[in-house]
Amino acid sequence: MKRREFIAVLGGAVVAWPMAVRAQQPDRPRRIGVLMNRTESDPEYGARLTAFRQGLEKFGWTGDRNARIDYRRYLSDAETAAATADLLGLAPDVILASGTPGVRALHQATRTVPIVFVAVGEPLEQGFIQSLAHPSGNITGFANMEPTVGAKFLELLKEIAPSVRRVAIMFNRGNPSSEAFSGPAQMVAQKFAMEATEAPVDGPAGIEAIMTMLGAMPGGGLIVPPDAFIAAHRKLVFELAARYRLPAVYGSRYFAAEGGLISYGVDIPDQFRQAAAYVDRILRGEKPADLPVQQPTKFELIINLKTAKALGLEVPLQLLYRADEVIE
Repeated sequence: MKRREFIAVLGGAVVAWPMAVRAQQPDRPRRIGVLMNRTESDPEYGARLTAFRQGLEKFGWTGDRNARIDYRRYLSDAETAAATADLLGLAPDVILASGTPGVRALHQATRTVPIVFVAVGEPLEQGFIQSLAHPSGNITGFANMEPTVGAKFLELLKEIAPSVRRVAIMFNRGNPSSEAFSGPAQMVAQKFAMEATEAPVDGPAGIEAIMTMLGAMPGGGLIVPPDAFIAAHRKLVFELAARYRLPAVYGSRYFAAEGGLISYGVDIPDQFRQAAAYVDRILRGEKPADLPVQQPTKFELIINLKTAKALGLEVPLQLLYRADEVIE
């Protein structure tokens, strides 16, 4: 082989070598923990985990070959504590955690196990990270909510239901990120000739009490920020909204898809898919501290025309044109 050819071959090997190293699989199966704030019966549970597994497979991680995935679920505080302890007891290489309460429990329990979160609002304000660009600890991930969107919710509610004058912002009492969401909404309420009040709940009875009170007053409307607790009781929310003819804006797509009037929020299953890339990078040696937290950049607007008709609402054409999806 001539010297020039030898150098060319060597140069090609140098370029290819890092890619080959990245493609190599570890000599032992890696253990991935998944902490979910959904029950198995919830359709969102399957949709989100399917997206995550598809993302892992894209990077070469499969449960039957080089990765073991352990799942734990929670809704209540007691379930959160038990699921967190259970998962950490398995000594995972990395944990995917969904929801603020689960991430908070993990943050309190470990400073060493890498954690990638999804569906969490305000991770900086809650102390999970030191900055968005440089988390500086063992936690990073994908935020699902920008609290200033609360003002957008109020605007959408006024646009689709102009007669609404009194708005309850209903959120889980134990979810501080949902509570923070209400501040911007209240600040702009006067601009839309509306009165917006916080309505924290901690059980089905609280949900029914708030919505019954709204239904007894003329011009009532509802805003529901993203929250797993409210999501677990969404059938009750739909039933009461229909009974009392309450227009409502929700923070997650599946609310509108399953019977809610309108939703505005991020694509959470897609965040699970994206989170697989961070899990892959951590399993291959990168640190959560060096992976910037991703803020939501695209919000989906979904309108359920069937529900609008049942409420006697005429959806403005300009709102329909802006919608990412219209359910008929």
